[in-house]
Amino acid sequence: MTYIIFFGLILFFGIYFLRRTKHHAIRPFPEYWHRLLIENVLFYQNLSKEKQAVFQQRMMQFLREVYIDGVEMELEELDKILIAASAVIPVFGFKEWHYTNLSGILLYPDYFNEDMQFSSKDNSRNIGGIVGNGRFEKQMILSKKALYHGFKNTTDKSNTGIHEFVHLIDKMDGLTDGVPERLLAHQYAIPWLNLIHNEMESINDNNSDIRKYGGTNQAEFFAVASEYFFERPDLLKKKHPDLYRMLVACFNQKPNQTKQ
Repeated sequence: MTYIIFFGLILFFGIYFLRRTKHHAIRPFPEYWHRLLIENVLFYQNLSKEKQAVFQQRMMQFLREVYIDGVEMELEELDKILIAASAVIPVFGFKEWHYTNLSGILLYPDYFNEDMQFSSKDNSRNIGGIVGNGRFEKQMILSKKALYHGFKNTTDKSNTGIHEFVHLIDKMDGLTDGVPERLLAHQYAIPWLNLIHNEMESINDNNSDIRKYGGTNQAEFFAVASEYFFERPDLLKKKHPDLYRMLVACFNQKPNQTKQ
């Protein structure tokens, strides 16, 4: 199984780079996608009509630049919609953004393990997404089950798609270290690190409602806190006001539960 997945990855990336040699214009946004976004993406639902139009354009730009394919499954339109929404949400506060450190995405049908296996007989499957390194640099692998759960459950403060794209944002300065230099002005770096360490200490002492995984390291804290910020901004603002203010400065936006 591992060898099959490995050669599948090689084939996918080969096809991707062949396709990238041809210029593709940005496709028009399919009008019926608006309904799918309204039904599945709360962030989009809470935008004004004008900002929804901008969101649509940003999605189509992303889909032109990044190739997406399914592994042992046929890719559906909602798969692409949710992946593109995951990419756009964290950078929506910026007029223009390109994931220059991402070329292609593979969507697996289920959670997978460290060997990229997703067999139902394997009890070690607990990974919902990864950002590739080494020979898989500029690649991302996502679990469809985890991706959909992140958008279906709007109260659990987690979203796998957003989590992985925040890792990519973090990595754009060359290091996945929880300090996104592309987003944070220099004067915020030390306050941000102090805040991270204080919050991680609270997590690891079981004195925080931030997901336990956020206490693993700085990079995971940034990704987990960002999920919370975009999924439950109202609650984060109430329970962690300093963290909320820092993430507002970082992402240049204030997501909320009402139209914006």
